[in-house]
Amino acid sequence: MSNPSRRMNTYALVLCALFAALTAVCAQITIPIGPVPISLSLLPVLLCAALMKKQYAALTMLVYMVMGLIGLPVFSNLTGGPGKLFGVTGGYIIGYLPCAFIASWMIEKLGRAYWKQLIAMLVGVAVCYVFGTVWFIITKGVTLSAALAMCVTPFLPGDAVKIALAAFLSDRLEKIMKTV
Repeated sequence: MSNPSRRMNTYALVLCALFAALTAVCAQITIPIGPVPISLSLLPVLLCAALMKKQYAALTMLVYMVMGLIGLPVFSNLTGGPGKLFGVTGGYIIGYLPCAFIASWMIEKLGRAYWKQLIAMLVGVAVCYVFGTVWFIITKGVTLSAALAMCVTPFLPGDAVKIALAAFLSDRLEKIMKTV
């Protein structure tokens, strides 16, 4: 007989690996626009937050970061290593962890209604922006307004679409995941 608790933990860990891999794949779908490329990697971060408990969502992003830190080519343009993680865009990658944790925590507290997920994901993305923008300012030595112009403003429309899409897909995927 299988232990239901052990089965759930195994299932959650498999989902962690799946979402870490999906984040790595989506990081390769990029549009180079400057020092920080537009990528699809935020979408699986948000889906992970909506579909997993907060501790597993955070663990997923930690696994993704560690994979990149040890040199696996999981970051944009098939890059990895400490130079990339601690380089100018590293703050955004590091920001995925609190983004996933906070969005997941808020969804657990607020509920799964579409508009509540939108709010939770918006807050999570804002936290990611803070991490990334502060890191960018420190590493590049630019002003806040310059960092916002390069690293936030161009991303707002695309990230709004990713938030809406993640909230939309999460309900459909949750129904499928419950049958597994």
